[in-house]
Parts: sequence; structure tokens; C-alpha cells
Amino acid sequence: MTDFNAAVDTLLTNIAEDYRNFLARSEYGDVNLGDKFAEELTLNPGRKYLKITNEEVSDDGERTSSRVWGFVQLEDDNKFKKGDILMAAGYNAPARNKPRGNIFDDNYSVRWTGPNYL
Repeated sequence: MTDFNAAVDTLLTNIAEDYRNFLARSEYGDVNLGDKFAEELTLNPGRKYLKITNEEVSDDGERTSSRVWGFVQLEDDNKFKKGDILMAAGYNAPARNKPRGNIFDDNYSVRWTGPNYL
């Protein structure tokens, strides 16, 4: 499980880095926003998938909103391999049409808004 956890940490780093790059190109280039975004990325393990959300939190610690970034396949099944990155079909389910990459590969590409489209 350690390799999986390390690969998920790398994925979270890549997501946060893409957000920081977005901020650098925009008028909202506050570095603190990038750090806050990275801290708000949340892992929600289920039976088949690891759901990655962005849990927006107010200054007083209250959760104000939650957006699904995407899902990661936890184990091999008849269609996907462990570590496959899946887009969200809804808040509680991934799109099972095709993986957008695999966290164990070095060549996947993601955006801070979610896994890349096909």
C-alpha cells in the first residue's frame, strides 16, 4: 500500500502544482491561495475507488462546499487497473468509460479542475 500512497501523494502534488501555475498566469496570483487549495484536497476512500475532493473551508473552519476532482481505482477489476484515474460522472460515482491515466505511470497529465478529457 505504500507505493499506492506515494503515487497518490504525487498525484495530489501535481494537482496543486497545476493550480499554482494557473494562479501565476492569472490576476489572482496570490501564493496563499495555492497553499490553501492544496490543503483542501481531501481523500475519501470507498470500497472500489478513492474519491478526491476539494473541501472548501471558511476561515472559522466550517466546510462551505465540496467539489469532486475525480477518482482513483483501488483494485483491479474487469475493466480497470489499480491506480487508474477516472473522471467523475457525479458526486458519488466515476465515469467508467476510459481511464485518464494511471498514478503508477510517469506520463499522465491532470489539471486542477479534474482529470483530462479524452
